Amino acid sequence: MAAQPSAPAAAAAPVAAAPPRKKKPWLLIGIAGAVLLACGGTGAWLLLAHHSPKTAAAGPPPPPSGPPLYVPLDPPFVANFQGDQQVRFLQVTAQIMTHDPKTVEALKAADPIIRNDLLLLFSNQKATELATNDGKEKLRSAALATVRNVLAVNGGTPEKVDAVLFTTFVMQ
Repeated sequence: MAAQPSAPAAAAAPVAAAPPRKKKPWLLIGIAGAVLLACGGTGAWLLLAHHSPKTAAAGPPPPPSGPPLYVPLDPPFVANFQGDQQVRFLQVTAQIMTHDPKTVEALKAADPIIRNDLLLLFSNQKATELATNDGKEKLRSAALATVRNVLAVNGGTPEKVDAVLFTTFVMQ
């Protein structure tokens, strides 16, 4: 018969049960690296976001600096326009307000084009609309848009034009 190992012989051969490896240092290094990458990415995003160009919706434009400058549109505009079954006349004296000296020069350079476009605008009005204050304000807003459009087309800075002011307004 074959001899079977006895219990003491089995005890003599030690079974090497390896202690479990500790993977915690690599896990901690990986987590720390991920946190550093996240913080670095967030910091870069915040830094670049503060240097990006502002959009129009970012807030109101800064208040104009310097005293207001006025560019008179002389001579006064005289236009015939549509009335109730008859031709009517409109005489308007206007001035353009800005705070920028360069815009004053651009307005003076574009004066013939501005006068032409405003004359066409005034000629397309109706007497019933211009009889009210709201109608006059709408015309003033349209005149401002017209002046800004002329400046934009001719290389000026349209947002530097603050207002178009009517100094006389006569309907007949």
